[in-house]
Amino acid sequence: MVIVDHVTKYYMVNFRKKMVLDDVSVAFNPSRSYGLLGQNGAGKSTFLRLVAGAEEPNKGRIWRNTRISWPLGFSGSFHPKMTGRENAIFLARVYGANIKQTLDFVYDFAELGPDIDAPVGTYSSGMSSRLAFAVSMAVEFDVYLVDETTAVGDARFQQRCAAAFAERRARSGLIMVSHSVSTIKEYCDTGMILANGKLLIFDDLNEAIERYRQMMM
Repeated sequence: MVIVDHVTKYYMVNFRKKMVLDDVSVAFNPSRSYGLLGQNGAGKSTFLRLVAGAEEPNKGRIWRNTRISWPLGFSGSFHPKMTGRENAIFLARVYGANIKQTLDFVYDFAELGPDIDAPVGTYSSGMSSRLAFAVSMAVEFDVYLVDETTAVGDARFQQRCAAAFAERRARSGLIMVSHSVSTIKEYCDTGMILANGKLLIFDDLNEAIERYRQMMM
């Protein structure tokens, strides 16, 4: 279970508060798949980073008693001066995963070749995303966080990503951010809308999508 308990998150922009979450409380069931919709700038990616623990709220708490991934494709958890291999080892240790199995999977899946031993700070954005996705798939999580996309790279690599993600999703929960209604329908069974600092949750996914479409008109 992931519990967001009276969480407030804002940034100071030009000496004014930009509110992302305004006293939001919600409990996520790890057996459900949640699709988060919202306009550009609503704070959807920030919300995922808060759930992942990559950012802290200004007020409130987020309780986690389940293993949560970092946002897939997000490389902010990597140390730029460490190599891809060293980052994978570090994350495997943090999450208690088997190091050899993790490295074998990452090396095969990310297809970085000898660059696996180069500092991550020298990687292109695509290489960093492939490494992040590979490590996310190598370590078993109870809840996966997905920001906008489930795949990176060329069409062949995207197919591998989709297959790996489908296998994990069969036994894990999901919180997904996407502007694509078709993607939300494909992966999610519960809808959420983030607007003006408030989070609305809909057990009926189609109701959430219809409300979102009305907001965008």
